[in-house]
Amino acid sequence: MLEQSGFVDVEIGSAVDTFADAGGEDKARLFQVYGYPFLARKPG
Repeated sequence: MLEQSGFVDVEIGSAVDTFADAGGEDKARLFQVYGYPFLARKPG
């Protein structure tokens, strides 16, 4: 989607547990919910 929006040099990092110590952590782990850092550049 980023590339379709005109971004280039798209990089996606490793999965991060964004629900650590949160109230819904058990459910997030059950459904394998993770956050992913990304970096992209829009030319111009």
